[in-house]
Amino acid sequence: MKSQFHHIGIVIRPQTPNIPETVSLVCDFLRAQNIDLYFDETSESDLHQLSHFQERPHISKAKMGQICDLVISFGGDGTLLSIARKIAPYRIPLIGVNRGSLGFLTQVSSEEVVSQLEAMLTGKYIIEERILLETAIYRDDAEIHRALALNDVVFNRGAAGQMIEFEVFINQDFVYTQRSDGLIVSTPTGSTAYALAAGGPILQPTLHALTLVPICPQSMTNRPIAVSDAGEIKVLITHASDARVYFDGQSFFDLQNMDKIKIRRYRNSLRMLQPSDYNYFHTLRQKLHWGEQLV
Repeated sequence: MKSQFHHIGIVIRPQTPNIPETVSLVCDFLRAQNIDLYFDETSESDLHQLSHFQERPHISKAKMGQICDLVISFGGDGTLLSIARKIAPYRIPLIGVNRGSLGFLTQVSSEEVVSQLEAMLTGKYIIEERILLETAIYRDDAEIHRALALNDVVFNRGAAGQMIEFEVFINQDFVYTQRSDGLIVSTPTGSTAYALAAGGPILQPTLHALTLVPICPQSMTNRPIAVSDAGEIKVLITHASDARVYFDGQSFFDLQNMDKIKIRRYRNSLRMLQPSDYNYFHTLRQKLHWGEQLV
């Protein structure tokens, strides 16, 4: 086998049963192909007994983008999200091996991981370009925070439990004022996550669109809307005694009244590699328990 990739990063979901065994099996296969392996430095407590882990370099997730030409994530969607934001600036492709509970993003089966990876490393894969969101937060006209998200950017009320009020603009055009528990700005990738639970539409992953999904709005006329991903979404927080903005549900920033949040499509997309038999609608049927074809 002649692999297209020669420097592969390994990222795992911490404290997940049987992941070390799966990783060991994959590492045996990859090392037999003379592929250099680089392990996420946070994996030590889970993989310290593996000889491959002891022998190979341990680096940060951010460093993987500079060194590796492919990253493999072992875990669920959350594990994949955590590495996706780190490697996005470098356009490094990403493969997800499912060891989580749902696995919309991790399409390689742990039961067939070696055979599927063997095919994918030789070019038998489907490339999906997934858009990310870049968010900049301004206070008194000065930028105070910047972050990336693959799934969604979520504005939410805090522990005080009071609704927040905000104004939404798209390309400088005023859209609406809303009083609610919050707002989800979702990519097509995130449309099957929190946005779906809040009543938003499902978007095919490769669509160039974003959705704005209200969270428990006070007005029943507030509904999810889909907009082009080519513009800028701006949210002005007009009243919030305790509010935060979350990025993929994995990091957050506290907000104050009159903070401005600007959201744009990130300059790079995430290159996700899927098995050659991958079918998005099959995934939806399987994960959401839709009915199968009758005839």
